Amino acid sequence: MRIGIVCPYSFDLPGGVQFHVRDLAEYFLGDGHDVSVLAPADSDTELPEYVVSAGRATPVRYNGSVARLNFGPVTAGKVSRWLDHGEFDVLHLHEPVTPSVSVLALLAADGPIVATFHTSMVRSRTMQTAYPLVRPSLEKIAGRIAVSEDARRTVTTHIGGDAVVIPNGVYVDRFARAPKRAEWVGTAERPTIAFLGRMAEPRKGLPVLAAALPEVLRELPGLRVLVAGPGDVEHVTDGMPPGVADACEFLGAVSDEDKASLLASVDVYVAPNTGGESFGIILIEAMSAGSCVLASDLPAFSRVLDGGRAGALFRNEEPAHLAHALLALLGDPERRAVLAEAGRQRARQFDWSVVAAKIMAVYETVIEGRSAALTPPAGRWSRFLRGGLGR
Repeated sequence: MRIGIVCPYSFDLPGGVQFHVRDLAEYFLGDGHDVSVLAPADSDTELPEYVVSAGRATPVRYNGSVARLNFGPVTAGKVSRWLDHGEFDVLHLHEPVTPSVSVLALLAADGPIVATFHTSMVRSRTMQTAYPLVRPSLEKIAGRIAVSEDARRTVTTHIGGDAVVIPNGVYVDRFARAPKRAEWVGTAERPTIAFLGRMAEPRKGLPVLAAALPEVLRELPGLRVLVAGPGDVEHVTDGMPPGVADACEFLGAVSDEDKASLLASVDVYVAPNTGGESFGIILIEAMSAGSCVLASDLPAFSRVLDGGRAGALFRNEEPAHLAHALLALLGDPERRAVLAEAGRQRARQFDWSVVAAKIMAVYETVIEGRSAALTPPAGRWSRFLRGGLGR
């Protein structure tokens, strides 16, 4: 099958949608399909062979974050040329109402089209600007996918129609096989916890974790907080409670291999995100690596953690409750082990072998539907409808 996948966000910086697109493309390539991905990227960005750059992206505030998008007549020309050259059996658009290359591809494309909606949000100004432009073209989408119930609710509430829920995928075995790193493994006196995410982005929750740490450090003064992700350390630590910055070890942006080893090594992975999350792929990665997860009780996180059976939850944006829950976990190795094992088992439901098969089923359905729509009707009247009268 010739598959075209469009990512609206730039491949210059890591993000959940970019990782989803990358992993899905590589899974289908490994399965023998011909896959091409179109995404924004700077000219000096090193891209996989299957990714075609749609040009440089512009930072835009979107869904509580800063997204790097690409839109305009020059980009539209690149999209059209990519579509003409690809002659795809199916086109898979991600975030088709985000004003970037996905919108341009939706406007220009014809044929079997599938769209995946990742975002969980109330209607934003950016969405309000883009929606009137793409509303007539949304009827072209023959198969709609939402990565979670929260993303599906965004579709039904703000866009219309419905979507089948197919979650994000993870290469579970890659994380399950990750070796522990001695420098990240905790001890009883010096336990380790990890935070991963863009440090300066408030919704990722580092300020909530920082506010909880003084109480934790009073009980466990040897606690080590391993912080991984991009951001200015001096800016992030300015204003932290006394002693908190000293407990933190800032690792910067880490490779996929180091991320997996970090998650496999620490005593607890903490996800203090405050909102704007439609799924929680990092939780699945941590669970796959065998980490005990402690996360804010966002609906998306709670669903991933099976209501607290595959990981612990604390009340969102309540540092005191986070501190209490974290101390309870760090003081109870047996409970951590039970939650970690439950997390490992649940993570298997999100392996790419399972997720990609569901996406392929959607592809096949829309292709068959398109073929049926273009096939002349069969039966006793078909020869007359085809001009066969008198034969």
